[in-house]
This record gives sequence, structure tokens and C-alpha cells, in this order.
Amino acid sequence: MRAREMLFGLGLPERDPGELLDSEKRFPDGAQYRVEIPSVEGPRVLEAVLDEARRREVHIHRVSQGSGIMLLTDSEILEMCHMARETQIELSLFVGPRASWETGAAAGSAAGKVLGAQHRGQDQLAYALEDVLRGVDLGLRGVLVADVGLLRVLRDLKARGELPQDLVVKVSVQLSAANAAAVRAMEELGADTYNVPTDLSLGQLAAIRAATSLPLDVYVEVPDDFGGFVRHYEIPELVRVCSPVFVKFGLRNAPNIYPSGTHLEPTAIALGHERVRRAEIGLSMLRRYYPEAVATAEDVNFAGIPAVEKEVV
Repeated sequence: MRAREMLFGLGLPERDPGELLDSEKRFPDGAQYRVEIPSVEGPRVLEAVLDEARRREVHIHRVSQGSGIMLLTDSEILEMCHMARETQIELSLFVGPRASWETGAAAGSAAGKVLGAQHRGQDQLAYALEDVLRGVDLGLRGVLVADVGLLRVLRDLKARGELPQDLVVKVSVQLSAANAAAVRAMEELGADTYNVPTDLSLGQLAAIRAATSLPLDVYVEVPDDFGGFVRHYEIPELVRVCSPVFVKFGLRNAPNIYPSGTHLEPTAIALGHERVRRAEIGLSMLRRYYPEAVATAEDVNFAGIPAVEKEVV
């Protein structure tokens, strides 16, 4: 087939592999996997997640948040940065505003929902960049983006030294690059880690892994509005085939609480507790079926851990 030959000539996989080979790629510390807990929507939720992780002896490497930097106060961001720094956890906060939260109609339409996390127009792009600048000034070193334009802007500002080199730019599942060429393009645009669509097979993920060294963030339990899949038994193969990978524990049969706030805090805390419980279950399967898999150790310092530059107020 000519198309397969052309893809191969471009240095891309020509097909999704049938045989799932071991990935030889690793995180900089030599680890194959790290653990991410998403939807950690504020300091009280983060506190609950960390307490539950200690109680269950679940080692978390990253927490992420979806409501956005713009909906957290300075003191809340500082407190989250402080807690993450103290426990050596990467903290990734979403930027805003986004198309689905402002005055445009397309993002609310049946065909336009894919636009929801993007930034409409240059004013909104500027607002999103302000969100990043504010977070960085408060010590944040991980931002979650879902817009190609913002991704490129952050890449260029890092190259010019106007943003910290250790700022981890995590690309959201909502950007939906679903093949090897698309994810490689995200890497070229400045992604440091990529959240792949939730329904890709192991073969499709293996093809992406062959084309990029980016850590892949993979939901092994998926929120209902992204498909609601529970893939715990695939975790051992996922780590073997897709390393370096963030094993990401969402939660099925749970409410969408974005944008969150103190009015939803008890629910967000309860969901945080359960995500850690699900992580304990999933990681026990990894230890049972792939005991030699290597995680980043607790004493390892890595990019994305906040630099607490101001006092918590």
C-alpha cells in the first residue's frame, strides 16, 4: 500500500502493531510509570487525596485539576503548591478561560463541543497566558492546556527564557490527537506530556509510543463523559508497551463537577478519596501481573514539582 510506504518514509509507524513489544523508553530517572490522580479541585481536595494515599500506601506522582487557575485564589494556589512541594508531587492546573465557559455558542452545540477547551480569539488567548503567568509567579510548575495556539506560545516563551525551563506543559485529553503523527506534532509544538484519547487500543497506543518519547497520560478508569471505561486489567500491558506512562485514575459513575468551588467541596473530597482507592486496586493488579515494573521512587526530584516562592497567606 502506497500510503503505508509513505508513512514509513516519514519515520512514522506504517500500521498499528499486532505484536505488542516492550517499550525501551523511560522517564529521565529510569522509571516506566508514574501515577496521576485527576480532578483535585483545590487545597482541601488535595489534602484529602494525600491523606488517603498515605493511609493506603499509594505513591502518587502527579495531581491535576480541571476547573482552572482562574478559579483559585492566590492563597489556594500557594497552599496547593506548598503541599505538592512538601510531598514531591507534580501539580498541574488547567488554564482558562475556555470557549465553553464564555459567550460563544459553537462550543455548546452538538457538533462544536470539541471546541470547548480552546481559546476563542486573541483576547481569550491573552487571558489564558495571564493565567499561566500568575500561576508561575506563585510557584506553579505544571500547567494543563487544550489549545494548540497556547501550546505554541508557551513553547516559544520557554525558548526565550520568559517562562521557567522546568515548567511542564501537559496537554489535555480534550485536544484529542489520536495517532502517531498528531501526537508527534504536539511534541513539536511544545508538549511535555500528552493525555491521549481514552478509547485507544493497546496497539494504537503502541504505534504512538513508537513515534514519540513524550510521557503518555492514559486514563485506566475514565469519567463517564469521556467514555466510562474501566481498564484496570490492562495496566500491566499498558506499562510494558507504553512506557513512559502516567497511569491515570479517573472515576466512572461520578458527577462532572467542573467548574468546582467550595459549594461542591464535600463532593470533590469524596471523589478524591475514591480515586485513590481505585488507584490502590489498579496498582495491586500491576504488582500481581507485572511485578518487575518500575515506578519513580519517592525520593526522586522531577520537573513539575512546584517551586514555592512565596509564603502561604
